[in-house]
Amino acid sequence: MKKLIILVWGICVTGLSMAQQEVQIPLPDHFSTDYPRLQSFSQNELQSKLGAGSREGQIVEGLHERIDPYIDQYKQDPEWMVSRLQMYWSSKATKVYIDGINYAYAEGEAPVPTVRFSGSRDPVTPFGRPKLEDVLPYMDDERGLYFHNRAKEGNPLEWVQQSKTGKGIESINQEIIGYARDAAFLYWLEEKETYAQFSFELFDTYMAGMYYREEPIDISNSHIQTLVGLSSFQVIHENILVDLSELYDYLHGYIREKHPQNIANYEATFKKWADLIIQNGVPQNNWNLHQAKIILKVAMILQDDQNYKDKKGRQYYIDYLLNQTSARQWSLTKFLSYGYDPENGVWAECPSYSMGVTKDLTHFYRDFYKSLDFNILPYTPTIRKAVEMLPQYLFPNGQITAFGDSYYGPVDTQPMADLIWIAQQSGDADLEKEFTGMYRLFEPNAGATKSEKRPRPSIASFTEGSALELNPAYPAAGMDEYISQTFYAPNISWHVQRTGMDKENDLMVSLSGSLGNHMHANGINMELYGKGFVLGAESGRGSSYFQPDYLEYYSQFPAHNTVMVDGISSYPVMLSNHAYDLIAEYPASGQKTGFYQDLTFAEVYFLEPESRSDQQRLVSIIKTSESSGYYLDIFRSRKQRNGDKYHDYFYHNLGQTLEILGIDEQPLALKPSEEMAFAGGHLFALDYQWDKQSVKTNADYQARWKVDFPENEEDIYMNLWMKGMEGREVFSLKSPATTAFKKGHDFPYDVSHSPYLTLAARQHGEAWDHPFISVYEPYTSTQGSAIASISGFEDENGASDFVGVQVQHKSGRVDYHFSSHDHKTAKYQEMTSNGDFAMVADKGTEDWVLFLGNGSLLSALGLEIKTEEPGNVLLEKVAGKYYLHNEVSISLRINSKTYQFEAGGYQEIKF
Repeated sequence: MKKLIILVWGICVTGLSMAQQEVQIPLPDHFSTDYPRLQSFSQNELQSKLGAGSREGQIVEGLHERIDPYIDQYKQDPEWMVSRLQMYWSSKATKVYIDGINYAYAEGEAPVPTVRFSGSRDPVTPFGRPKLEDVLPYMDDERGLYFHNRAKEGNPLEWVQQSKTGKGIESINQEIIGYARDAAFLYWLEEKETYAQFSFELFDTYMAGMYYREEPIDISNSHIQTLVGLSSFQVIHENILVDLSELYDYLHGYIREKHPQNIANYEATFKKWADLIIQNGVPQNNWNLHQAKIILKVAMILQDDQNYKDKKGRQYYIDYLLNQTSARQWSLTKFLSYGYDPENGVWAECPSYSMGVTKDLTHFYRDFYKSLDFNILPYTPTIRKAVEMLPQYLFPNGQITAFGDSYYGPVDTQPMADLIWIAQQSGDADLEKEFTGMYRLFEPNAGATKSEKRPRPSIASFTEGSALELNPAYPAAGMDEYISQTFYAPNISWHVQRTGMDKENDLMVSLSGSLGNHMHANGINMELYGKGFVLGAESGRGSSYFQPDYLEYYSQFPAHNTVMVDGISSYPVMLSNHAYDLIAEYPASGQKTGFYQDLTFAEVYFLEPESRSDQQRLVSIIKTSESSGYYLDIFRSRKQRNGDKYHDYFYHNLGQTLEILGIDEQPLALKPSEEMAFAGGHLFALDYQWDKQSVKTNADYQARWKVDFPENEEDIYMNLWMKGMEGREVFSLKSPATTAFKKGHDFPYDVSHSPYLTLAARQHGEAWDHPFISVYEPYTSTQGSAIASISGFEDENGASDFVGVQVQHKSGRVDYHFSSHDHKTAKYQEMTSNGDFAMVADKGTEDWVLFLGNGSLLSALGLEIKTEEPGNVLLEKVAGKYYLHNEVSISLRINSKTYQFEAGGYQEIKF
């Protein structure tokens, strides 16, 4: 009954921001005293599945292939592997000192060799760890470590200071302990004592050494002191502690029988390590969860509370993770309340990290259930919504958006697999049906046939997603169940518009601000999609968070598709609090039906803090046929205190070539320029760009990027038209390569090592009455551009901040776009509008489309639409029939008659 009451309370208050913080998650009623505890199958159950060719048999066979050569070697030379551990073999140091992110020195002396600390928090280094066979045995030398110098030809081994070795020490030790863990597993499964002896000697040497080690001390008294662990500069990277916990779990019976006198020290070491992870770290982002994952493994292999003098055993640490909060380790419920938007399920970090947090959470829930036979999912209902929203990150090619420190890549299906497993264990048919459908959508071959691919030789492979047994009664879901035409996540300042999910023909634009963790200083940043690729892509994060290229370029305005003011726009990156405000959108965020599908728009406002500037960006997608469409981008920018020097509009696009042309298709006369540079008191980022050329012009101009595919394949183009302005200067730049793409992208050139071709438009003076007005059209070489011409037009009423754009299509269609500021009524020919955005699309037949965005007046084509309050209205005529979508009540005058319509979804209307 206690569980039921808590469950109902949690569900009833899901919509409240602090709902989950109020929930106390109960501990299980029963804790097993048997080992191992970190898995859901017994020795007999697994042995029964080891038939020839079985998946489980292949995993065990793969583990033997990894371990057996070292077991054979151990029989001949028992010291070979243990001597490769990175220890203070001779000095036996107990106290480690660091200097910020780098190792400094160690002192003190223990009665046994102690564990060597890591070299640096920054993994980027020219010095690489050797293979195990090249590691010097019992290496503990005043000259440092004997590592490969990758900066020299042939990568010779040479002595190097420990502070310059990055994470190489951790890598070596984790590799060795990983072998010891696998050997412990095989001992448990097969009861061959040599495997236990091999595993125990490594475990005992390492744990005995760590027993005497103390928390590292930062001699510079920096923030790093609050992050550091016993083996790593970051408590979230204490992955070796997970391996040690699993090793101890499988080897516990052997230790209890052969070495019971050591158990107290081993468990004291585990507890000391867990306490330090609780003490240090970061509670408000993914760190909290990474810390919890590690602590849970430790908690599970400890004895019950009453077996320890300090009463800190299994129950203590589990309850701490679920319900207790300290400065740097929050309870699960507080963590969820802080990070997840209960309305949309979005985690408050950039997409890659957000997806990783959700994955780690569902896996934490699964591990918890697997080890304790207790389901905590009902106490945190936001997690279900968090998994459901993951497809909203996707472009039509199945790659997630990559703003902030993200990478382009597929949606992670592990959270879906975890929820399926939990549903199967708990008998929740509705949960299983939903997430089986979702899982099949992204893993279409799942459960169809036995995979011919050999499973990874890892203990984790026994329970990972590919090991799921899917219910054949539950078919794949449809993509439209999980994505919407627009989606807005205010807790990360992100808005997306898309026309659908057709890889080749649909369009999508992502607008990101800087709110949450792992964010960049990017103002109102834009990503554009076209013809199967994210063409206007992110630049990525560079080589490392700790390297100058990240701090000075990749995290800064000029690396993004945004506008920088006076060369100085910037603000804190990583954890950032600079969101934009959503002014208007169409259709409504999350709406699945009842709207016009061939037009979207969003308008946002941003206060750029460094220059104290108002920035407003309006972006619309207009789809004109099954295979054609374009983006309209209107970016206004001005300083609040006047004195504008210039505003720089940056746009980066994939491609091997970039042409900057006049409307007559002739190249503009660009000349070398050093005007866009650090010199003059501007951002360092500008000096990362090179081959700079510019020309001043007040005429309209174009930029054209070409992704050149091999012969007999279609090339892809992105054509950008920009309206000319008095005071405009156009730059062609080469920017550092984008690092946002990993493997698995079908580009015809190496985007990760090629210049990122960039257009910059500089508006001297303010850019509010002289905004950046752009039309982007992606197309293929076979298809060609669908646009015949583009031109601007002025407000006949004289508003200086009005924007008018006419797009003439080769089909005969003509689109007129209006954008008024402060709802001023603008007029052009026989058309008037006071909307932030309006479109009059005359298709050249009897068909047309009228759209009023966040306005109260639109008249054109002999019709007039009025509203009492600003809102969105779309009226379409197709084959003699009229269709209306009005989010507010309207009066419609047509043929000298006026009709009233209450707010309603897209539907046919009759007069």
